[in-house]
Amino acid sequence: MVSKTLPLYSKATLQKHTDRTSCWVSVGNRKIYDVSQFLDEHPGGDQYILDYAGKDITAVLKDKLIHEHTEAAYEILDESYLVGYLATEEEEIKLLTNEKHVMEVTPENLDTTTFVKELPAEEVLSVATDFGTDYTKHHFLDLNKPLLMQVLRGNFTRDFYIDQIHRPRHYGKGSAPLFGNFLEPLSKTVWWVVPMVWYPVVLYYLTRALQNMPAHLALTCFAAGVFVWTLIEYSLHRFLFHFDDNMPESNIAFTVHFLLHGVHHYLPMDKYRLVMPPALFVVLCAPFYRLVFSIFPEYCACGCFAGGLFGYVCYDVTHYFLHHHKLPPFMRKLKKYHLEHHYKNYELGFGVTSWYWDKVFGTYLASNSPVSRPKCE
Repeated sequence: MVSKTLPLYSKATLQKHTDRTSCWVSVGNRKIYDVSQFLDEHPGGDQYILDYAGKDITAVLKDKLIHEHTEAAYEILDESYLVGYLATEEEEIKLLTNEKHVMEVTPENLDTTTFVKELPAEEVLSVATDFGTDYTKHHFLDLNKPLLMQVLRGNFTRDFYIDQIHRPRHYGKGSAPLFGNFLEPLSKTVWWVVPMVWYPVVLYYLTRALQNMPAHLALTCFAAGVFVWTLIEYSLHRFLFHFDDNMPESNIAFTVHFLLHGVHHYLPMDKYRLVMPPALFVVLCAPFYRLVFSIFPEYCACGCFAGGLFGYVCYDVTHYFLHHHKLPPFMRKLKKYHLEHHYKNYELGFGVTSWYWDKVFGTYLASNSPVSRPKCE
């Protein structure tokens, strides 16, 4: 687990926190801890800590003559008492020009483009990638410029594209430019548009089924539609959105993939490119609509289609909340499961609303599953 993303403070601020109500110390002239709550618990007494309040205690913690602290002590400090970071001289100049006198510091050794066994802390997922450093290191896409034309005109192989597109970057606030022109607004969708547009359609088809069939049969068709949707959700994600190794060596194919799903893996925390734009969903939904109404009697088809569409809306809304909300305990495992698909292994864990079909088809992303291996280094 990487360090938390917390405010940056000046040395003068650290030196002001020197009493029992607010006792701060620093370690390594970088991490700042508020140990006020620990004063009464310290085996050597509170005064010993207060003597070092507002100061750096790195040397004290390592002093064998006094008491050399174990690694566990440092872990406890990080988990329970870390409140911020001490600014360097250069950062302090920036700090003093900031109206709030607070800046965020990127956690040590943070590199979201490396697949990890353990997920980063949630706070880290909003820290912007250093655009210049990322482009210099990977020579893939420049986040300062419209992305789509870079994909279309890029001079890279399929393996390089697949490798890079699944290494998460973070744009920070707002959305990275995709088209860079008048089409830009069409590429963004606010999450609540999905239920607002499609729930009335669900209600329309379900009502038709209920008015023309016995209620129990209509609801059975509806439930069947929801169940079949879960398989469609899994299949689309695994075989269409992740047709990675079957993709032609073509920039046009890369561009289609990027629009369809690649941009989401490249920028997984972009809240405006997370749910499916209604126009794109119509294109993907049309074949299923025709199939359902060609196989089943009309009103049975209405019930099945209403259930499938309801399942889709639940999927897209769930997908958004898994990325952008703190969820209740019973949903946290699902959130962790999906984020591991992005940050640990993108070749497993294709279920979003559940992992049922992953277990059926052997793609379950377990705690002991391997980390994705980069295709190119």
